[in-house]
Amino acid sequence: METKIAIVGAGPAGIGLGILLEKVGFKDYVILEKYEVGATFFQWPKEMKLITPSFIGHGFGSLDLNSIAPETSPAFSFEKEHLTGEEYGTFLQMLSQHFKLKVEEDTEVKRVEKKNGYYRLHTDEGCITAEYVIWATGEYQFPNSKPFEGAELAIHNSEVESWAELDGDEFTIIGGYESGIDAGYHLVMNKKSATVFSRSSLWESEEVDPSLSLSPYTKERLVSAMETNRLQLKGGVEVLKIEKAAEDYVLYLSDGSSHKTKTKPILATGFIPGAKQIQSFFEWDETGVPLLSEQDESTESHNLFLIGPNVRHKEVIFCFIYKFRQRFAVVAKEILDRAGADYNESVLEHYRKNNMFLDDLTCCEVKCEC
Repeated sequence: METKIAIVGAGPAGIGLGILLEKVGFKDYVILEKYEVGATFFQWPKEMKLITPSFIGHGFGSLDLNSIAPETSPAFSFEKEHLTGEEYGTFLQMLSQHFKLKVEEDTEVKRVEKKNGYYRLHTDEGCITAEYVIWATGEYQFPNSKPFEGAELAIHNSEVESWAELDGDEFTIIGGYESGIDAGYHLVMNKKSATVFSRSSLWESEEVDPSLSLSPYTKERLVSAMETNRLQLKGGVEVLKIEKAAEDYVLYLSDGSSHKTKTKPILATGFIPGAKQIQSFFEWDETGVPLLSEQDESTESHNLFLIGPNVRHKEVIFCFIYKFRQRFAVVAKEILDRAGADYNESVLEHYRKNNMFLDDLTCCEVKCEC
């Protein structure tokens, strides 16, 4: 199979980019998805919800924070402010069907190579040749499950189907960012006790950017969780190792102390960038972030672009949907112009008016006076 553009991943980034291509009238593309559209969200713990609120603000310059295209809104479709993973996955499937996107589900990209200026994507359904590749695999499929010695004795939060259904009364959580506090909240609200260990105390952070601090939704829930007296937060301490001793799991901490728990510790240690799947096609900085051009193209591989939560530009972090959706038009325009394709330029202007075409990053510094 040959195509001009191959998009790898059918989450919000891949589906959002596909919608834009359809809107501008470009049809020579395919979206490759290992499982099904929105698969990542169907894997969330049952109680987990989007931390960014959905609200219909069309006509007043405020696109729903969880929308990935103008004139769409999860709040309108589900009449909810905070959708569950299952609901948001269903929303992505609705969009894929509505816009008649060219998605190939159950198609895993196993290997990528580049020959004579073209990319060859080897899948379990055959080989696909593309001039341009847009990598949109996100992070959730790649949990950081081995951050220290003995981590295999724990369970990563992405492996939990439901917090209410976990056996046991007392739990230990490693990691104090969104996933860790979310886990603690749901456990204590189900009459269990939880202790959170975190190398930093993000719950005390005064950073304005929610990429660097807890979201207001999580902070609000944290207050409720703390009022139960069943949640303990221990910041400034790092878990160095886990060992199994008889019936206990023993956590060895950076302050020289240890902590015992009878239930499997829960890893809320985040995720590895999906771009690591094709690591050699990117340059990486010392923090493990892929280096990109101003158009989100790999600095190592021509015509390979990255979209989604892995995108970084210096101090600007695009890890939320409302952030990384602003780069879809930047990538699409660069590819379409480079390919000499005919397309409806007014659509890009419409995206700009809807705050979905961010090509000037000088406006991204977050400040609040009060």
